[in-house]
This record gives sequence, C-alpha cells and structure tokens, in this order.
Amino acid sequence: MNILITNDDGWGTPGILTLARTMLAFGHVIVIAPDGPRSGAGACITVNKPMYLTRIDGAEHGLSEAEIYTTNGTPADCIKLAINALFDGDESKIDLVVSGINHGTNASINVIYSGTMGACLVAAEHGIPAIGYSYDDHAMDVDLSNAEKYIPEITRHLLEEKMPYGVCYNVNFPVGAIEGIQWTRQSRAHWTKELEPHTDAEGRTYYTLIGTFINHEPDATDTDLHALANHYISITPTSIDLTAYQLL
Repeated sequence: MNILITNDDGWGTPGILTLARTMLAFGHVIVIAPDGPRSGAGACITVNKPMYLTRIDGAEHGLSEAEIYTTNGTPADCIKLAINALFDGDESKIDLVVSGINHGTNASINVIYSGTMGACLVAAEHGIPAIGYSYDDHAMDVDLSNAEKYIPEITRHLLEEKMPYGVCYNVNFPVGAIEGIQWTRQSRAHWTKELEPHTDAEGRTYYTLIGTFINHEPDATDTDLHALANHYISITPTSIDLTAYQLL
C-alpha cells in the first residue's frame, strides 16, 4: 500500500512527523511536503515558477523506512508532483493520501482556506482516497498524543467506508481529553474584521491578517464546531462538487 503524506505547515513540523510515523504501520510511506509554511494556500497550484523535488533522509526523525521529499510548491502541488513525477501519471498507484496533522483547526469555513484540505481535494479530484487531520491548537509544541492514538482507528474505518469519487474526509481533533467521535456537517460561519492596518518606515500602509470568527449557528448540535467545543473528534465528509443543487 502506497501512502502519500503532505501538509501545509511544512516538512519537519511535529504534525507531519507524527502522521508519517503513524502511517508506517499501514504500508510504504511517501512524504512530499512543502519546504516551508504554506498555511492558507487552499488548493492553490504553482503556475508561474518551476517546482523542484529534493530527496531527504528521515532517519533522524525515525522515518528511515519512508521515502521523503520536500518541494517549493504548495500542498496541492505535492499531490500533482507525486502522481506525475513519482508515479508517471498513474494515480492508481497511490492508495491513500493523508494530510496533516495541521496545527490549527480546519473546521467550518476554514476548510476553503486550508492547504491541508486543499491537498485532499486534489487527491479526491483524481479518485484517490484522502483524509485531512487537524488539531485545534496552533502551537508548534502542542502535545499531539491524544490525536495520534486515534488516527489508526479512524484511518482504517474510513478506508473501509470506500470513499466515493470526489469525496475526502476532514477530521478535526479537540484540545484535551476526547469524549468520542462524531460524524458532522460543516458549520456555517465566517471571518470578520480580518485585516489590521500598519504603517511602515516609509509611511506606506500595509495590512496583516487577524480576524474575528463568527459562528452563525452556535446552538446547532450536528456541526463540526459543536463537536470540537464538546471534546469530540469531528469527521466531516467533504466534496469537490461545489454545485448549489437547491438552486437548480
């Protein structure tokens, strides 16, 4: 079984190292990860510069059995590089894509911005089963052991589900003790007051991203946000089909 692993925090971060070591039990692990942070990349692909693959040794991280590459591309690029550069265009040779563990939740509207989930959506486009794992804490030194022990069980179950074409899974872990696992839908929410203005040394105005998160349905009990708030792991089936069928 060939398992492709990527993320959007970049190679060497605790999340991807934890995920890669966990996936060794499932088969041959191939890592293609960005060479630095690509958070917020969504399903962005590189069209205006050349991309490179650099083979590295994972022995120092306990991954001597894995095949590991870094790239100057995005998480979505990582999937395309794997298919076209490593497997000569034969996507059927990749049995599973696993993305993460992202440092920070990708629940609700965050899924459209997420490079972690962007990689999963590209995999779903190619009919490759894909799971994105995210942890509801942005700290790089966060303890991921709670999430780590659930990943094999969730991965096996979702593989048994036989993911249909165009569908991937968005799995989010709460901080702290875990009460259980829930199947959820994406909560309706949005970001507001997203940019903060500053002035540089030359008097020019520039902006940095901040933002306040607004949950439009705080009382709904079937959403990913509700699950996380109540210490449940959230599993949300996510589709590449963005058609608003109710309007047809």
